[in-house]
Amino acid sequence: EQRRAADIIRLLTLYRPLLDAFVIDFFTEGLWAQLPPAWQPALASATPAQLAGLLRGQGGPGAAWPLSLLAFAAAARALAFPRGCPGRSPRPPCQSSHLHPLLRRHVKPKKQHEIQHLSKLLQRLSQATGCERVVDIGAGQGHLSRFLAFGLGLSVTAVDTDGRLVGLAERFDQELLRELGKTKGLGHKRPPQHPLTPRAPQHVAGCLDPAAPWGEFLLPPNPPGPGPAARNPLGGPGGSEDGGQVLVTGLHACGDLSPALLCHFTRSPAVAAVALVGCCYMKLSTAPQPPECPLGYPLSVSVAALPGHQLSYRAREAACHALEEFEGRLRGGSPHLQAHCYRAVLESLICAADPSKRHLGLQPGRKAHALSFAQYAHLGLPLAGLDPVRVPLDSEAVRAMLEQQHKVVAFCTLGQLLAPAVETLILLDRLLYLREQGFHCALVPLFNPQFSPRNLVLVAARTPLATVLAGLDKDREDRDS
Repeated sequence: EQRRAADIIRLLTLYRPLLDAFVIDFFTEGLWAQLPPAWQPALASATPAQLAGLLRGQGGPGAAWPLSLLAFAAAARALAFPRGCPGRSPRPPCQSSHLHPLLRRHVKPKKQHEIQHLSKLLQRLSQATGCERVVDIGAGQGHLSRFLAFGLGLSVTAVDTDGRLVGLAERFDQELLRELGKTKGLGHKRPPQHPLTPRAPQHVAGCLDPAAPWGEFLLPPNPPGPGPAARNPLGGPGGSEDGGQVLVTGLHACGDLSPALLCHFTRSPAVAAVALVGCCYMKLSTAPQPPECPLGYPLSVSVAALPGHQLSYRAREAACHALEEFEGRLRGGSPHLQAHCYRAVLESLICAADPSKRHLGLQPGRKAHALSFAQYAHLGLPLAGLDPVRVPLDSEAVRAMLEQQHKVVAFCTLGQLLAPAVETLILLDRLLYLREQGFHCALVPLFNPQFSPRNLVLVAARTPLATVLAGLDKDREDRDS
């Protein structure tokens, strides 16, 4: 793992200009001319299907790539963690048959898929550690907590910083309890395929304090909600209310939340195991952190000691991209691809009109593929405080830029190649942080990456994980068969 981290850093150092480039600057900074000269003719003539093959290393009809480009792509793919194979369906089912109908309410199909698989992992962790108490951090509307409590009978505390979401989660719980009461009163002869227990989770509004002892880790929500602050449900420094250990989970714990939970795990014997899915890596802290409670990136001594380990905001943002979705668009020749070129041309026009308005983070709309560039610009320019009437939208220069859409897409593809390696480095750093302190840990590609891009779950425990991982392998084999 240390060698892999070092190799990734060497690769990223070689191609840092490519990694740190914003595609919207394609024209304003002449990004195409910054590519190796040997790559430019091949990429300029490549079809979207051939670019998709380059992403996956599957070749493409008529593609003749320079050896240096092939080596770059092969290295990026080899160093990234395997993300698992997409399922047979390009999208999850509209409703999951693995969830009780009452637990599907208010839950989108993507979330149903994630809840189903993460719950199975947590159930195996519960059996392996003997812990039946789960703390779900960043629980939101409580969908995962609800399944763990009602569906698996675990004792669950759901924590979220947004008091409005906590209130909504409690309302959904009460709604489900009422429905359960009606079902019981009807006395159905046929029991449901997935019977539920009337054991609702406990919901708490509070912020995580990574520097506090585990039993005192909650701060009042920000902004504070009405009424007195909720009592910390985890009791004092000994752990949970009953003095036992707990499992901690976070489904897409954003930014520094994942490192904060890992910090609590390493310092708190009350936490038997954690299962985390991170996201929003661009929100990670990168400033030096105190050794007693590090946050952000890097966490580990191993990665922090490697020259060139630093990751820019752009690099960390790239690590959140959905590679499988982009590949699918390439293979299908999706009209959505033109949005990248539209935005780069718009940035060029904005900078020409007022250089101070660079990188404003504009989002002119999600349906750029259905618009002409003039329509797109008429939506985007006012967001930058510019009058579309005063900006030449039908000039020869604009038409010349729009004709380079294939080059913009090819440049995006190179960034997509590096994105999984950046995510791997961030996750390797977390693994090494845990291993440096003697804990058992693993990364598991738990979700279908085609519709859940952040699908690598970090599992850590104070006891070996062999039985848990073996059980997950068996579940995967059963699902595939």
